[in-house]
Amino acid sequence: MARGLAVGDEATAQVFGPVTRGDIVRYAGASGDFNPIHYDEGFATGSGFPTVFAMGMYHAGILAGFATEWLGAEQIRRLGIRFKEQVWPGDMLTCRGVVTSVSERDGHSYAEVGLECVRQTGGLAVAATATFELDP
Repeated sequence: MARGLAVGDEATAQVFGPVTRGDIVRYAGASGDFNPIHYDEGFATGSGFPTVFAMGMYHAGILAGFATEWLGAEQIRRLGIRFKEQVWPGDMLTCRGVVTSVSERDGHSYAEVGLECVRQTGGLAVAATATFELDP
């Protein structure tokens, strides 16, 4: 486990993508989210979008996986997600994380982290905060 974390410590950024239509369709099958706006071009454009786009939980899941690879799936205690911007086919996503606080309570150490998933345009797709127990 990542003992000795300090405020300002950063995860090594990781790039995912490019996001493909196949990724979006596979995620639809895995999640059961079959809203046609995510896979039907005609439906998406008819709804006013330039094309299909990924479900928010697709990139939120990428970000959650990034965070748990960094600090351990067994240690995560809380994850809060804010959807900010759509992700389109062809997007490259960069995940980053930083320790925002470290505390002790009830005889355990915890790290609060800020997380983000950013599109190649610089647009923030997902912002998140998470709590990890450092000494379970």
